[in-house]
Amino acid sequence: MNSVSYWLMKSEPDVYSIADLEKQGETVWDGVRNYQARNFLRQMQEGDLAFFYHSNTNPPGIVGLMRVVKASVADPSQFDLESEYYDPKSTPESPRWQTVVIEFVETFPNLISLSQLRSEFTPEQLMVVKLGNRLSVMPVFTEVADKILAMKSGNGYKRG
Repeated sequence: MNSVSYWLMKSEPDVYSIADLEKQGETVWDGVRNYQARNFLRQMQEGDLAFFYHSNTNPPGIVGLMRVVKASVADPSQFDLESEYYDPKSTPESPRWQTVVIEFVETFPNLISLSQLRSEFTPEQLMVVKLGNRLSVMPVFTEVADKILAMKSGNGYKRG
């Protein structure tokens, strides 16, 4: 069995929030149209954990945790003529955009703000703290993930 990988996935809370995910239980993480972020989505495996990050809000930060329940999914929005994410060069036989299905795990008791993350981690340790980073999906090192999980409530996180 592969070990769990960790990720950070951003969404603007007025577009899709951790509360929306909790209510729905699971969702297709669609609409990612950056090739580097897409390549990260392609690397995700079932069981991987992702930090839910609310972006473009004040303050931005990590608000919870979600789990990948299905990997290597063709993003359905690329085929939807009505979607802002429609891609005329993509076909069902050869989709350009892959994504994952994620499920709600938990909402953290307190937001872990970007400023808190910047005080704890360097850009080399955690990509989201790098000035000007606009990626909506990025990997998180296990040691960094463990520290973030410990930060969520001030006590350690038990995996399993």
